[in-house]
Amino acid sequence: MRPNETPQPANPAGQLLRFGLLQARCCAFPVALVLGIGASGLLPELPVARYDLVLLYGVGLTVLARKAGWDSARDTAVIAACHVIGLLFELVKVQMGSWVYPEEALTKVAGVPLYGGFLYAAVGSYVCRAWRLMDLSLDRYRARPMAVLAALVYLNFFTHHWLPDLRWPLAALLLLALWGTWVHYTVGAVRYRMPLSLAFVLIGFFLWVAENAATYAGAWSYPDQLDGWQPVPLAKFAAWSLLISVTFVIAARYAAVQTYGVVTPSTSKPRRSRIGRLWSEASTWR
Repeated sequence: MRPNETPQPANPAGQLLRFGLLQARCCAFPVALVLGIGASGLLPELPVARYDLVLLYGVGLTVLARKAGWDSARDTAVIAACHVIGLLFELVKVQMGSWVYPEEALTKVAGVPLYGGFLYAAVGSYVCRAWRLMDLSLDRYRARPMAVLAALVYLNFFTHHWLPDLRWPLAALLLLALWGTWVHYTVGAVRYRMPLSLAFVLIGFFLWVAENAATYAGAWSYPDQLDGWQPVPLAKFAAWSLLISVTFVIAARYAAVQTYGVVTPSTSKPRRSRIGRLWSEASTWR
């Protein structure tokens, strides 16, 4: 992580604190969702199934975020897209026995409660909020190769049950597509940058941490957790580092260029305006 065109040195401790507070704001939806799932397990027996309550809770969080202005209409669309993509993922993986939702519910389809999509929507919420609150911009982002690779990563998590698992070749291709791509972000009055590939790895790690918390709270269970909770295998860290590409591609295409994000190819130069740094969408996505 290196400062980019910083006029004066900033206090490291103060910047770290500001960064932590920003991340906490970005994680508001995921944290509230996991806490709600955990709290639902402490409730006395009710006439409504716990999974159904969690679905209502997730819908309520989404409406609250929209009404409070935390998410824009475009953000909500991205989050909804992540929810649908996540549900499709869940339907296949649960049928393959990768994990289970052991409790009964009215809103359970083919073994998957409909609230399961919120676990992926929460990731979309984090990316959208980080884009706005940290004023993210991308330099040398290769939109089309990334979209193709993200689609292949998503499909591979289905097809590896019948065909050879290509996650490591796809990881290598992702690193190649991300070579030279930087994500710029603001903390306080200072602009920083880091390789986008590193950002994917860091997000993947914290998603693995969140998955441990979610399974402990009973959001779902892996086969080895049915007789008692066990830590999620570290291999899931690598899986999340790949899957974040799917969410990121959606956010970059449909949310980032709205009013606050910047995506530039290698030959573009920034143009300033009062509402933020915007690059020409036409030149970005041609």
